[in-house]
Amino acid sequence: MGTWYESRIDRQIREAQERGDFDDLPGTGKPLPGAGEHYDEDWWLKSMVARENLGGLAPTSLKIRKAAEDILDEAVKKNSEQTVRQMVADLNDRIAQANRGLVDGPPVVIDRIDVDEVVREWRRLKGLA
Repeated sequence: MGTWYESRIDRQIREAQERGDFDDLPGTGKPLPGAGEHYDEDWWLKSMVARENLGGLAPTSLKIRKAAEDILDEAVKKNSEQTVRQMVADLNDRIAQANRGLVDGPPVVIDRIDVDEVVREWRRLKGLA
């Protein structure tokens, strides 16, 4: 029979388990956030921005880029086609400014949003198609 060695860290973990320090932790029995998703090397930065609510500090060019990515999510919240069309038109104006370099932040090239395509998708998601 060999000798058994318990490191200082192992001892601290064992004692904490015996005291029940790890019982009823938040998230127990739930999958790890992001498990099975594509690895993003900036995960820690995005997590900090979300956790600390720093999204308002982003430069305008990046806010416009994010708005373009989220256009359908925002459109589906609207109740009229006219409102959706106006929202996309406003975003397209902001995209044009960003593409010309007239806003603060890093340079971005963003394609203009097809208003009719957004309206078609809005109708489909609202069950109006």
